[in-house]
Amino acid sequence: MSASLRILVVTAVEAERDAVLAGLAGQPAVGDVHGLRVHRALTSAGLLDVVSGGVGPVAAAVSTGCLLRQPYDLAVSAGLGGGFPAAPVGAVVVADAVVHADLGAETADGFVSMADLGWGAVWHPVRAGLAAEISRRTGAITGTVLSVSTVTGSRRRADQLLARHPDAVAEAMEGVGVCLAADRAGVPFVELRAISNPVGPRDRESWQIPDALAALGAAFGRLLAEPLDIRALDIRADGSSPGAGR
Repeated sequence: MSASLRILVVTAVEAERDAVLAGLAGQPAVGDVHGLRVHRALTSAGLLDVVSGGVGPVAAAVSTGCLLRQPYDLAVSAGLGGGFPAAPVGAVVVADAVVHADLGAETADGFVSMADLGWGAVWHPVRAGLAAEISRRTGAITGTVLSVSTVTGSRRRADQLLARHPDAVAEAMEGVGVCLAADRAGVPFVELRAISNPVGPRDRESWQIPDALAALGAAFGRLLAEPLDIRALDIRADGSSPGAGR
């Protein structure tokens, strides 16, 4: 086992946390770190800590930042998400970039992003080699994952998001928070999601949550089944540094 590698996985809720742990052998140890309940397991890929850090980008950033006071080699935002047409229900996706998609301003001409306002980046690339390796191991679809504070509930908004972000494969709420905290700590980041529903009109009765949680657990089982060399995967799509945005 590669016990020297330390991996932090941050989910929004306990059901997602439990799904990540479900495919692992043995009973994880449980303890509190900075007021957060952390479940720890030893895997073939390294030492795994899993925490449900709260819903939304702010809660995710705060929880991740607290935990990254300890040394980790990789931070993962994980859970369920809504899928755009490229990612059907039941699929697993891995981000090659995360976008803070609803951070900006509403104007008479429509939404203007924080980046367009000149207030900072909203697009954050993931290390290309890392995303590719996790996709290879898990069979995940690779593309942009959008982080939002308000979940999409209409076809109109889904179409608007996809028009602004044509490479989007999924929508979730926490990825950018984990990403920014990890970047500040100098820790590689990736986001892994299982698709429980299409992005669009809100029809919770049709969501396939149990199946998506099972897919999430199976993906982590495959991901952690063999050693993972983060340093060998430190490759960027465009030569930029992690966290560089637009």
